[in-house]
Amino acid sequence: MGLALTTEVRGRVAVLTLNRPDRLNAIGTETLDLLAGAVQALRADDRVRALVLAGAGRAFCAGADLGEIGSLPDTRGFRGFVGRMTEVYRLIEDCPKPSVAAVHGFAFGGGLELALACDLRVAESGARLGVPEMKLGVLPGAGGTQRLPRLLPAGIARQMILTGEPITAERAHALGLVNELAEPGHALAAALGLAGQLAAGAPLALAAGKRLVDQGLGMDLDAAIAYERESVSILFGTADRAEGLTAFRERRPADFAGR
Repeated sequence: MGLALTTEVRGRVAVLTLNRPDRLNAIGTETLDLLAGAVQALRADDRVRALVLAGAGRAFCAGADLGEIGSLPDTRGFRGFVGRMTEVYRLIEDCPKPSVAAVHGFAFGGGLELALACDLRVAESGARLGVPEMKLGVLPGAGGTQRLPRLLPAGIARQMILTGEPITAERAHALGLVNELAEPGHALAAALGLAGQLAAGAPLALAAGKRLVDQGLGMDLDAAIAYERESVSILFGTADRAEGLTAFRERRPADFAGR
């Protein structure tokens, strides 16, 4: 039996693949621990500039491992499991290297919450995305009730959460939840293409851009613009800014070093 998560570095992009196809990549404690270790290692790996999250088999992820959840002894045990899931998803969200989720088949519950923790999402036509926890008498517990309304119109997010019904990749794309649609069988290739574009960017600017969007949303506009101005001023003094300008003048691709 192989690891519940595999990692492969392709050029400047690392592909993290949920690898429990027989369980539709249901996420348990082992997967979470492997995800945390992989993200922390890749964060420190200068070769890697972007991440892709994918799933093996016929779906991205069916959600949290209900078998493991069903064996938890009490509310305290469940709170610990959900807390660990939330913590690991936050590691992905806070990683300075941008991430792309490659969704095929379906992304339900904790699987969709994992995709929501990524910066961008690619989904195959015909894929379904949803948070069906309401049908089990609970609610999404790893960021779903909070990230969905930040990425979708509130009414649509509310409907998904309160009915438990999924939406198609096509509708998710039209609403802005999915950044790119891919042909069936091509989600990973499309995600790698998008991640490659990200990896070609200046690492310091990528990290700053993530921070500005994520943190700026919680600020009033004047404070957010001041934060933007300070961040951009710092970037102006970097070697990468000088390289970008030189490359532009010389009409060649920039070779950013992250300095």
